[in-house]
Amino acid sequence: MSWVEYFLFQIYPYLCLSIFAIGCWARFDRSQFSWRTESSEFLERKTLKWASNSFHVGVLGLMMGHAAGLLTPPQLTEMLGLSAHAHQMLAVGAGSVFAFFAAIGGAGLIYRRVFNRRIKATSRPTDLFILLFVYAQLWLGILGLPHSMMHSDGQTMEILGEWCRGVLTFRSGLPNLLATIPWVYKLHLVTGMTLFLLTPFTRLVHVISAPIWYVFRPGWQIVRQNHHVANDET
Repeated sequence: MSWVEYFLFQIYPYLCLSIFAIGCWARFDRSQFSWRTESSEFLERKTLKWASNSFHVGVLGLMMGHAAGLLTPPQLTEMLGLSAHAHQMLAVGAGSVFAFFAAIGGAGLIYRRVFNRRIKATSRPTDLFILLFVYAQLWLGILGLPHSMMHSDGQTMEILGEWCRGVLTFRSGLPNLLATIPWVYKLHLVTGMTLFLLTPFTRLVHVISAPIWYVFRPGWQIVRQNHHVANDET
């Protein structure tokens, strides 16, 4: 184990999570107005409609799939009657579907951000950078699919899951778990951790904000348009 591997897979995760937690708290406390998606829908709507929906469906599906697949202990999946092989094949199948939607939508968003003059003129450098970074992270995951299909015994997924759970339980010797893992998975882990580090400084903060409280509001303000009255007056 080299010192680079020790830093990346033993120290770097906690560095990223610490900056993520403290940075998000500080930004919300000091600059709540900047905590938004900064939508550009009013500048261009046609491409955004299908690209954004496809991208977000894919990314949210991948996020939930990664959380469920990597953080669920293997003992629980065995209790549910799911073998390691079946667990990995389920992850590959579902991940491929969501990755397809995310890749198509992400390509549309990048094209829109680069080639639409109005969007480009109002974009900050970090907007395109973070979009390209997320898209690169997506493709690193896609590049790992062939290995997962050729080695379908589930061992790779169990090792990655053990590493993720080890980070959350503050285990030592985490880099040793990844000794047999291909480089594409290791790079995928590093870029994934880097996304946590970048979140407080970009528009990615909107990922951890959702207007759930709207659903539980005690009352609603309903606005109706009376087209008949408007037509009679004109």
